[in-house]
Amino acid sequence: MAANVTVIPPTVQFYTAQPLSTTAVRRVCGYARVSTDNEEQLTSYEAQMDYYKRFINSHDDWEFVGLYSDEGISGTNIKKRKGFQKMIQDAMNGKIDLIVTKSISRLPATPSIL
Repeated sequence: MAANVTVIPPTVQFYTAQPLSTTAVRRVCGYARVSTDNEEQLTSYEAQMDYYKRFINSHDDWEFVGLYSDEGISGTNIKKRKGFQKMIQDAMNGKIDLIVTKSISRLPATPSIL
Protein backbone atom coordinates (compact mmCIF):
# COMPACT_ATOMS: atom_id res chain seq x y z
CA MET A 1 0.00 0.00 0.00
CA ALA A 2 1.45 3.37 -1.04
CA ALA A 3 1.75 6.13 1.53
CA ASN A 4 -0.37 9.21 1.02
CA VAL A 5 1.93 12.23 1.43
CA THR A 6 0.71 15.79 1.50
CA VAL A 7 3.38 18.41 0.79
CA ILE A 8 2.86 21.65 2.68
CA PRO A 9 4.85 24.49 1.11
CA PRO A 10 6.75 26.86 3.40
CA THR A 11 5.19 30.21 4.25
CA VAL A 12 8.29 31.87 5.74
CA GLN A 13 11.95 32.04 4.75
CA PHE A 14 14.07 29.50 6.61
CA TYR A 15 16.79 31.84 7.98
CA THR A 16 14.93 35.13 8.35
CA ALA A 17 11.37 33.99 9.16
CA GLN A 18 10.15 36.64 6.70
CA PRO A 19 6.88 35.79 4.96
CA LEU A 20 7.34 34.38 1.46
CA SER A 21 4.05 35.83 0.25
CA THR A 22 5.21 39.43 0.54
CA THR A 23 8.30 41.09 -0.79
CA ALA A 24 10.21 42.68 2.04
CA VAL A 25 11.70 46.01 1.06
CA ARG A 26 15.05 46.74 2.66
CA ARG A 27 15.73 50.26 3.87
CA VAL A 28 19.22 51.00 2.57
CA CYS A 29 21.68 53.85 3.06
CA GLY A 30 25.15 54.65 1.79
CA TYR A 31 28.16 55.63 3.91
CA ALA A 32 31.14 57.52 2.53
CA ARG A 33 34.27 58.72 4.29
CA VAL A 34 37.48 60.34 3.18
CA SER A 35 40.27 61.10 5.60
CA THR A 36 41.72 64.27 4.07
CA ASP A 37 40.49 67.42 2.39
CA ASN A 38 42.83 67.22 -0.61
CA GLU A 39 41.40 67.46 -4.14
CA GLU A 40 41.87 63.77 -4.98
CA GLN A 41 40.05 62.63 -1.83
CA LEU A 42 37.17 65.06 -2.41
CA THR A 43 36.68 63.66 -5.91
CA SER A 44 36.56 60.15 -4.41
CA TYR A 45 34.06 61.34 -1.83
CA GLU A 46 31.73 62.83 -4.45
CA ALA A 47 32.05 59.71 -6.61
CA GLN A 48 31.20 57.47 -3.65
CA MET A 49 28.10 59.50 -2.80
CA ASP A 50 26.88 59.49 -6.41
CA TYR A 51 27.57 55.76 -6.82
CA TYR A 52 25.73 54.76 -3.63
CA LYS A 53 22.63 56.72 -4.55
CA ARG A 54 22.47 55.22 -8.06
CA PHE A 55 23.33 51.71 -6.83
CA ILE A 56 20.68 51.70 -4.11
CA ASN A 57 18.00 53.16 -6.39
CA SER A 58 18.76 50.47 -9.01
CA HIS A 59 17.33 47.75 -6.74
CA ASP A 60 13.56 47.41 -6.85
CA ASP A 61 13.42 45.76 -3.44
CA TRP A 62 15.50 48.48 -1.73
CA GLU A 63 14.22 51.79 -0.39
CA PHE A 64 16.80 54.59 -0.43
CA VAL A 65 16.83 56.15 3.05
CA GLY A 66 19.76 58.51 2.66
CA LEU A 67 23.47 59.06 2.55
CA TYR A 68 25.69 59.41 5.60
CA SER A 69 29.21 60.72 5.39
CA ASP A 70 32.26 62.05 7.13
CA GLU A 71 34.55 64.26 5.07
CA GLY A 72 38.16 64.98 6.00
CA ILE A 73 37.98 62.90 9.18
CA SER A 74 40.30 60.07 10.18
CA GLY A 75 38.74 56.66 10.58
CA THR A 76 40.77 55.78 13.67
CA ASN A 77 38.30 57.31 16.13
CA ILE A 78 34.52 57.49 15.80
CA LYS A 79 34.10 60.31 18.31
CA LYS A 80 34.50 62.94 15.56
CA ARG A 81 32.60 60.95 12.92
CA LYS A 82 29.17 62.55 13.36
CA GLY A 83 27.78 61.07 10.13
CA PHE A 84 28.80 57.58 11.21
CA GLN A 85 27.31 58.05 14.67
CA LYS A 86 24.00 59.27 13.21
CA MET A 87 23.89 56.33 10.78
CA ILE A 88 24.48 53.76 13.54
CA GLN A 89 21.86 55.41 15.75
CA ASP A 90 19.34 55.33 12.89
CA ALA A 91 20.15 51.66 12.26
CA MET A 92 19.72 50.83 15.94
CA ASN A 93 16.37 52.66 15.88
CA GLY A 94 15.18 50.43 13.02
CA LYS A 95 15.38 53.04 10.25
CA ILE A 96 18.10 51.21 8.28
CA ASP A 97 18.29 47.53 7.30
CA LEU A 98 21.41 47.60 5.13
CA ILE A 99 24.46 49.87 4.82
CA VAL A 100 26.36 50.10 1.54
CA THR A 101 29.96 51.36 1.75
CA LYS A 102 33.16 51.28 -0.30
CA SER A 103 35.01 48.99 2.06
CA ILE A 104 34.36 47.27 5.37
CA SER A 105 37.38 49.20 6.63
CA ARG A 106 35.13 52.29 6.57
CA LEU A 107 33.30 50.80 9.55
CA PRO A 108 35.00 50.31 12.94
CA ALA A 109 35.25 46.80 14.29
CA THR A 110 33.19 47.61 17.37
CA PRO A 111 30.39 50.12 16.67
CA SER A 112 28.90 49.36 20.08
CA ILE A 113 31.36 51.79 21.65
CA LEU A 114 29.16 54.75 20.70
